[in-house]
Amino acid sequence: MVLTTIADGVLDVAQGIYNTGADILGEPTIRLGVTGLARSGKTVFITSLVANLLDRGRMPHLLAASEGRIAAAYLQPQPDDTVPRFDFEAHMGALTGQPSRWPDSTRAVSELRVSLRVKPNGLLAGLQGPRTIHLDIIDYPGEWLLDLALMEQSYDDWSAATLKRLNSRPIGGDYLAQATAVDGTAALDEVQAKSLATAFTGYLHDARGSGFYDCTPGRFLLPGDLEGSPVLTFAPLPAGDAPRRSLRREMARRYEAYKSQVVRPFFRDHFSRIDRQVVLVDALGAIHSGPAALEDMRAAMADILGAFKPGRNAFLTQLFRGKRVERILFAATKADHLHHSQHNRLTAIMEALTREARDRARFAGAQTQALALAALRATTEDTMTHDGAPLDVVRGTLLDTGKQAAFYPGALPDDPSHILSPASAGAEKWLDADYRIMRFAPAPLTLRPGDGPPHMRMDRAAQFLIGDRL
Repeated sequence: MVLTTIADGVLDVAQGIYNTGADILGEPTIRLGVTGLARSGKTVFITSLVANLLDRGRMPHLLAASEGRIAAAYLQPQPDDTVPRFDFEAHMGALTGQPSRWPDSTRAVSELRVSLRVKPNGLLAGLQGPRTIHLDIIDYPGEWLLDLALMEQSYDDWSAATLKRLNSRPIGGDYLAQATAVDGTAALDEVQAKSLATAFTGYLHDARGSGFYDCTPGRFLLPGDLEGSPVLTFAPLPAGDAPRRSLRREMARRYEAYKSQVVRPFFRDHFSRIDRQVVLVDALGAIHSGPAALEDMRAAMADILGAFKPGRNAFLTQLFRGKRVERILFAATKADHLHHSQHNRLTAIMEALTREARDRARFAGAQTQALALAALRATTEDTMTHDGAPLDVVRGTLLDTGKQAAFYPGALPDDPSHILSPASAGAEKWLDADYRIMRFAPAPLTLRPGDGPPHMRMDRAAQFLIGDRL
């Protein structure tokens, strides 16, 4: 363990020297991490961001674009040869096809490099030529990020916390019955271990489907090439003795192997090298799922912020201690499911949900922002008359039926505490409102030359994340 820690430290220093040297040589790199909790629209966000950087006709709030200083933008081979490439062309093809469709979700780490030729501004602009700035976008599942909290937990601590959550949810009953029926002190039976892991994985899928976010270990949901391996064949068990070669001892060993062989390499190879970060959240979906799901999402975002190393990337800090996350954007996605008159309320809810975490990040020197956005606008706005009063709605094509529909999801409160307080108090349902969601298909795209896909506030997101470096 000591040698591993030393080796990781040497790699961090070497990477810091490499990154700092690249900046000095005049082609700086911004490593932008994009992650999202379940159903947050991560693939569409990256596809829209890249398309709108390549064709900037819809990016007025990205100042370098509106000032005409971005001379060119183009895709280049990514620097990490062992990381899968984000399949931008296939995802864009899905959105622009006839009929258009939502692209498939990415289920592992991927990467894409967008290079920008940017003209300088300021007093010396006339004396300097354009320079190249590389934007490396690293796409990774939010479920994997939540795993970083496991690094501080023993198997016993994790089991106790997980079983306590299962006990409070009807969907956890099946696994609890199976876990309490086994004898953890008995000799390891591989068939029994696999049965427990399968049952626990089933619970995690049910929990995510019910709107909960504490679905760790994340690789149980997105196993990739680890599926069926011993490192994913463990599950929480009630406290008790764990003699050698017992089921419980082996479960604890595999849990520790998961942390050392899966979580730690992800942190070292990908997460620790990010200096700008987007966390996408389907806040409307959580609100629709009820107070328990909203409180669970708030706790998950607090855990996410606890995993970041926020602060400014001073020269020596970056050289010897690795990168820090300088800017963090919390984005409530699918804002096009609301009339624009409610967008400020959705932003206020995001600000309230992340208040404590954002305060900690700012104290460490990082900048944070909450924003309501839609990476791809799938609806139009309208006003109808309902019970003799005007009602602001959105119109779109329903994903399940293909029919056009007008939709009113319910009015979000002016004061975020009106939904956050019942959530933190453990309310079972909203007492004075019924919040609904609808699944819309992407609208057919007809793009003029120079225009990226239609969106809401993607230009503001880009300005916050990378505008200072342009």
